[in-house]
Amino acid sequence: MSQERAVPESAVPLEEISSWPEELCRRELPSVLPRLLSIYQHSDNWIEHIQILKIIVEMFLPHMNHLTLEQTFFSQVLPKTVRLFDDMMYELTSQARELSSQNLEIQSTLRNILQTMVQLLGALTGCVQHVCATQESVILENIHSLPSSVLHVIKSTFVHCKNSESVYSGRLHLVADLLQALFKEAYSLQKQLMELLDMVCMNPLIDEHDDILNMVVVIHSLLDICSVISSMDHAFHANTWKFIIKQSLKHQSVIKSQLKHKDIITSLCEDILFSFHSCLQLAEQMIQSDAQDNADYRLFQKTLKLCRFFANSLLHYTKEFLPFLSDSCCTLHQLYLQIYSKFPPSLYAAGISKAQQEEIASTFLVTLSPLISQLLTFQPFVDVVLDSKLELPCELQLPQCLLLVVIMDELSSRPEDVQALWCTESQVSEATARVSLLKAIFSSFEQCSGELSLPVHLQGVKSKGQAEVAVTLYQHVCIHLCTFIASLHPSLFPELDTALLNAVLSANMITSLLAMDAWCFLARYGTAELCAHHVTIMAHLIKSCPGECYQLTNLSILLRRLFFFMAPRQQVEFIQKFPPKETENLLLWQYISFQALPAELRKQTALEVTRAGTAWCMKWLGSNRTLEELESLNTVLSALLAVCNSSGEALDLGQQTAIKEVGSQLSILLNVKLVIGQPYVQQTLSLLLPLLGFFIQTLDPQLVSQVITLQTSLLKLEPPDHVRLAFLDFLSSLGKLFIPQTIQDRILPSLSSVFASLLADRNWLLEQHSLEAFTQFAEGTTHEEIVPQCLSSEETKKKVVSFLEKTGFVDETTAARLERIKQEKGTFWEPFAKVTQEETKMSSLQPCVKRARHELPSEDEYRSTLQAATEALEAIELLLQKSPPPDWLLMEMETLQERIDKLKRQVL
Repeated sequence: MSQERAVPESAVPLEEISSWPEELCRRELPSVLPRLLSIYQHSDNWIEHIQILKIIVEMFLPHMNHLTLEQTFFSQVLPKTVRLFDDMMYELTSQARELSSQNLEIQSTLRNILQTMVQLLGALTGCVQHVCATQESVILENIHSLPSSVLHVIKSTFVHCKNSESVYSGRLHLVADLLQALFKEAYSLQKQLMELLDMVCMNPLIDEHDDILNMVVVIHSLLDICSVISSMDHAFHANTWKFIIKQSLKHQSVIKSQLKHKDIITSLCEDILFSFHSCLQLAEQMIQSDAQDNADYRLFQKTLKLCRFFANSLLHYTKEFLPFLSDSCCTLHQLYLQIYSKFPPSLYAAGISKAQQEEIASTFLVTLSPLISQLLTFQPFVDVVLDSKLELPCELQLPQCLLLVVIMDELSSRPEDVQALWCTESQVSEATARVSLLKAIFSSFEQCSGELSLPVHLQGVKSKGQAEVAVTLYQHVCIHLCTFIASLHPSLFPELDTALLNAVLSANMITSLLAMDAWCFLARYGTAELCAHHVTIMAHLIKSCPGECYQLTNLSILLRRLFFFMAPRQQVEFIQKFPPKETENLLLWQYISFQALPAELRKQTALEVTRAGTAWCMKWLGSNRTLEELESLNTVLSALLAVCNSSGEALDLGQQTAIKEVGSQLSILLNVKLVIGQPYVQQTLSLLLPLLGFFIQTLDPQLVSQVITLQTSLLKLEPPDHVRLAFLDFLSSLGKLFIPQTIQDRILPSLSSVFASLLADRNWLLEQHSLEAFTQFAEGTTHEEIVPQCLSSEETKKKVVSFLEKTGFVDETTAARLERIKQEKGTFWEPFAKVTQEETKMSSLQPCVKRARHELPSEDEYRSTLQAATEALEAIELLLQKSPPPDWLLMEMETLQERIDKLKRQVL
């Protein structure tokens, strides 16, 4: 040994050092290590680099002071090691494209590089293992070069392995064994590093800024590795995520302000979606196989467990770092929407079996469901979900609606301040506003037209003693909305009233209907005084409407429904407040069903409406009968019709005779020219026909003949749909009438002609009502010979037979129907969504001073334009008086006449 000491260290070759015993290595460490480090830094030979690194790690590292490892070894060796690895990786990638079975030189070079890289990873593993073996706890600052260098090498290795198919261009088999060894070494190295990092301690009472930054860098580096290995090894991927979450929570108190929370949340959400989509793809593949024990099913279960793991990780992270997730709320919102857009009952859901649906729901969706509860009190999340400018593609509209329903359910048990956070509007910033949850639920529901028309079904609500049944989307939203209303804090009732009224006034019929159903629940759930108050509000709103508009229609339907929920005492008060004997109040009574009143009160009120209505009509018949008064006449007729429809049995013979007489006299005044030229007269006819139908058995046969003749003439001129619908009301009642022999020749041919024309109509609404009216007529009439005469074509006969047999006209598969509805939803929603506020204002509910005449804003333009056309025709008349017309004039005038006819139809 003394002879060995006499030899200068610089003369000792590496091969000899590699055979030194442990004790000699320990003793010569101070003198040999600087020399080895110097050779390592100045060498350009990869083989020599690896040889020196292995000698240091295997023979001298165990004898170094673990407190000075960073200064004496890691900081001096690892930067060069990383550069060396990067150089090898560059060389490997650059020459890989030249690899072939014939080019043995390149093949040998690449394999040597890969073997060297495997050895380098092994040396790094030795470094990590040494630190783990010699220390119970680790101060990160004492080894900070090690984790960052190791993670860089690991990531580069995984990226190369992931891209190997493209890097080696179909010649992967020539190096596959070494690539596999490289991956396994990197895999082992990462596992060892995570074990080391698990030993790291950080004192929250000591502000070690460098330590904090180093740990943050480690976590973010592992996050980058996750994105690389996500599709390579699911178990390893999950374990890496598990470690990231664990370390984030372990050092939460000192690193929470430094972590890139948005990156972590985004990566987690991406991995959740990727795993979820993989589950769905596997479930779709299994539809073709009945067996549940095949490889696909086992892989499905494995992937589903991965989904559950990621969901749990997200919940855990979100719970602990919620205050720092303001800029991640949009990502979390989109995660929820994307998941439910691919799952039944979405129109865009994957085609998977019921069994797999239930398995995914019970394993994954149930695990994820607490996420909404965690975010419920977080204002940035509220702002994202209720953003007034939120625009979603068709496939995300149903998930948004379902999310809002879930939020309503969660809020039902929350205190007032949390409910207020969601139910009050707010200006978040100059560019962003937040709508109320109640407004959002109606707006979102309105966008689900396809799902409502299919309709899709959801899990029902269990009730005592009854099995759970699936419910439609409409039922689902309505039930949960009413439940939420029942739990709403009284201080938020103004927001509720505003949202319900705005929804009732919606141009979308189904949205308005939902609001009415919710309002009716509120009327039943609340006090009698509250119901009466709401009825009074509806009455005043209706009386303030400037004219016919869809808002008036919606308000009148709601008034009619709410009136049924009023207590008798409040009904009496309403009658006193709006007495039916005053003609101006008939505007309200035309919309009220007298069936809602107790028997005695019903009889009394019907009598007052009848007296007031018939008296006004007789007065009008005895006056100048101006067109300006037609709107008032129509209101009176509508009120009389309401009495007949809902309280006809309460009318005595005298009252019935009075109404019939008024109807008969008014009918005599009508003619084709008057009806076609005046919209108000069309409305009058539409009210008179069902009114006459009520008294059909006692009508003068001559009047019946006159009405049918009028209908025949009008049909030739293509009257508006509402007029033709009124025809059907009258025609259906004719089944009760026996037509005298003396006038059958006049009535029956016209009657069959009218029915034939209406049954052949292509308008789906008219077609349906025509079939109903014809069936009612055919079942009741004694003039059976006319029935086949009404069926003018084979197509009409088939329609009637299909209607009677309750079979569809169109044979459409479920898949075809689903695809059609998806296309219709995308086509129809966008134009509807662009209805401007200005268009809404045109029919706004502003009270007007005078109701007799409703001038449209553009009437002056119509008058001036029509005057110009009249003057042009007069000029042509003067020209004809002065000289013979040119040959082309007649043809041009015929074209002009066709345009005038077309304009007339548009006006009607």
